[in-house]
Amino acid sequence: MHDSFDTSRPRTVAPGEYPVWDEALALVNHDLSALLPDRGPLRLVALPAWPEESADDEHAPEHVYVALPDGRWHGNDLAPDAGAGPGTPLAAVAEAAQDTVLECLWQVWPVCAEHRLGMHPGQEGGQAVWRCAGGSGEREPGHVQAPVGKLEESYRSGRERRKQRKENMQNKQSKQNQRG
Repeated sequence: MHDSFDTSRPRTVAPGEYPVWDEALALVNHDLSALLPDRGPLRLVALPAWPEESADDEHAPEHVYVALPDGRWHGNDLAPDAGAGPGTPLAAVAEAAQDTVLECLWQVWPVCAEHRLGMHPGQEGGQAVWRCAGGSGEREPGHVQAPVGKLEESYRSGRERRKQRKENMQNKQSKQNQRG
């Protein structure tokens, strides 16, 4: 986590400086606002290359982090080569966002609606996804909850399915009461 003994102050990354990470962060922020609407959007902050890095390479890249709206962050920086494969930048930003939320806010995010467990970013078919490890037995296997950026849709459809099941149960009980 950024600490007050650091002499370097992070700067806010301007939109467009890192377009791949900007795009990924917009999707992650969509998921954050769906499940933690009061937290505000995450942002990118940057620190200059460490002195030992710039001593060897005057063009050493700066270190970019995913931070809370107030500028706090935790975890590793986004690797300069995170854009190497499909879904990779999005998975990297999702993981960095999750680290920041967990360690700075002490809040598990995102949480699987079915198992009430924290999910983790992963890759499935070249796409960044939120993956749940599943429940405690074979009958509750791990699963992909949703692609990163689409958590709201998966939670909405889950709520709709639960509502429909509840209505079906009520209708079934009504019919049984009428017969009996």
